Amino acid sequence: METRRDDRISQLLHALKRSDKLHLKEAAQLLGVSEMTIRRDLNSESAPVVLLGGYIMLEPRSGSHYLLSDQKTRLVEEKRKAARLAASLVQPHQTLFFDCGTTTPWIIEAIDNTLPFTAVCYSLNTFLALQEKPECRVILCGGEFHASNAIFKPLNLQDTLSNLCPDIAFYSAAGVSVLQGATCFNLEELTVKHWAMNAAQYHVLVVDHSKFGKVRPARMGELARFDAIVSDCKPDDELVAHAKAQQIKLMY
Repeated sequence: METRRDDRISQLLHALKRSDKLHLKEAAQLLGVSEMTIRRDLNSESAPVVLLGGYIMLEPRSGSHYLLSDQKTRLVEEKRKAARLAASLVQPHQTLFFDCGTTTPWIIEAIDNTLPFTAVCYSLNTFLALQEKPECRVILCGGEFHASNAIFKPLNLQDTLSNLCPDIAFYSAAGVSVLQGATCFNLEELTVKHWAMNAAQYHVLVVDHSKFGKVRPARMGELARFDAIVSDCKPDDELVAHAKAQQIKLMY
């Protein structure tokens, strides 16, 4: 059973998906508790977040390299810019798949609150963002929980995912390369990412410009698998030429 402490830790993890640190005072206001309560939460037993110099941040030993090294506060506006472009693709009454990652919640935030849609997700931070949309019907795919990237890896894809065909799938990636395609850090994410790439009708890769030219260990697939690549600025000439040759729509 989830305790109140566990619930507060989960909310802090959600907040840290949008920023690499959170001031203790801001965290107390966010959770509606005292700063001392948060200090007790973090000191009572091990947690995926820690308090350092008055700031709450991800525990380095439990966080993935993607969250700790590549997702910096300075890129928040870039992510939001790309996310707003991606959200413009959404139409009423569609079924949408949302990947994990730190950019995805900004896509959800950019969707009009009056727009009705069904959302499929498998990560905690995405689920929490979707709960804030009053006209959204949320389908959370359960399974084994991985705290480092806050995802649920399904034990059996036949349970839920085999019954769904999303209109649009929004993907995140830690690397985008002409040669190796879209890649991420965590192998456990591939199960659901690959399901979406086979089941959805339209595929949208949403990344900030820092991901271009990078290659990470877990391969999602070649860029030709995506119908659109959305970012905050224009990619380099090689990627632009590749997108044109593969008829991939670029949005920036």
